[in-house]
Amino acid sequence: MGAHVQARHVLLGVSGGIAAYKSCELTRLLVKAGHTVQVVMTAGAARFVAPLSFQALSGRAVADDLWTSRAADGMDHIDLVRAADALVIAPASANLLGRAAHGLADDLLSTLVVARGDIPTLMAPAMNQAMWANAAVRRNVEALRGDGVRIAGPASGPQACGEVGAGRMLEPEDLLWEVEALWQPKRLTGRRVLITAGPTFEAWDAVRGLSNRSSGKMGWALARAAWEQGADVTLVAGPTALAPPWGARLIAVESALQMRDAVHEALDRAATDIFIAAAAVGDWRPAQTSSGKIKKQPGESPPTLTLQTNPDILAETAARADAPFCVGFAAEAEELLANARAKRLRKGVPLLVGNLGPQTFGREDSACVLIDAEGHRELPRLPKLALARIILEDVAARMASPTLSDPS
Repeated sequence: MGAHVQARHVLLGVSGGIAAYKSCELTRLLVKAGHTVQVVMTAGAARFVAPLSFQALSGRAVADDLWTSRAADGMDHIDLVRAADALVIAPASANLLGRAAHGLADDLLSTLVVARGDIPTLMAPAMNQAMWANAAVRRNVEALRGDGVRIAGPASGPQACGEVGAGRMLEPEDLLWEVEALWQPKRLTGRRVLITAGPTFEAWDAVRGLSNRSSGKMGWALARAAWEQGADVTLVAGPTALAPPWGARLIAVESALQMRDAVHEALDRAATDIFIAAAAVGDWRPAQTSSGKIKKQPGESPPTLTLQTNPDILAETAARADAPFCVGFAAEAEELLANARAKRLRKGVPLLVGNLGPQTFGREDSACVLIDAEGHRELPRLPKLALARIILEDVAARMASPTLSDPS
């Protein structure tokens, strides 16, 4: 399929529950991402959200009746599922999970589940926390997992009933990740991936410091792409405005020294297969810092700022006896190829991703070049997630072939 998620046709089942309102937003996000969506609702779902809402968002009439077929042969329950690239049920109520686990087919949605064949299937449970904890529900969930159904969630938090606990349906943005991951090859299953992202902030006093324009978006995209491909992902990130990435373990840091400590602690804690240094780590930090704010005095000259060099996290990691496969990033302002090639050799890593910083910081897209001992490969300007998928595809291929992992 390649690194892009091409336009797919999603059969979205909505069962009864207050979380059905979130499925409206999921429909919108799927359509925005380029997918087509056919919504199928149960009678219970229609008591919470009108079918017309889903029709307006998907551009397709909602299917909701097993006995009223739009197909010439009356086989909507077959035609709908055969046309789909994935069956997604969100929310999946306790009742729906139970019927699906036991192969019951007494309405259109449950019949689609039985008729789904081998298409990827995802269910997002949503119910009261006591219902989710019920032994029968958990048995049904495990049975569905055994049948190859991906169970996404639930999350924990406040519930509509006023109670707090596990049972909330995942947020639509997280479910979009889960749905698109269904179509990604699982090249990194069983691999541990450690990624750094974002800028660092080197404090000078209580309110000032040195930083850079990195948004962290490329690191977030790499974390998502690695998770999609089955990896166990840890993301060490400097200060960003981004929400924690779904599926990854986030370690928030501020300075280069904190990022270095977090990276080495993660490497020491568990064997790591891949390290991707996507963070824009500050090269220098103030040699002296103040715990208060340095005041500007009338008539005084500006204070002198003395800098000292920060540690080279990538080079240190590549030099470890237990070094993982290391991937570096080089954000340059000019002479990209020459500077990136020199940086790859200086760091001692097999692969380096180079880009022009002013053309990528803060943007949703980027263009880059992959540089190794044999030469380079230019990647066109694409959304950062698409680039991240290509990069992880390349890394997976190198790890499968020892000759491609040589940094020399």
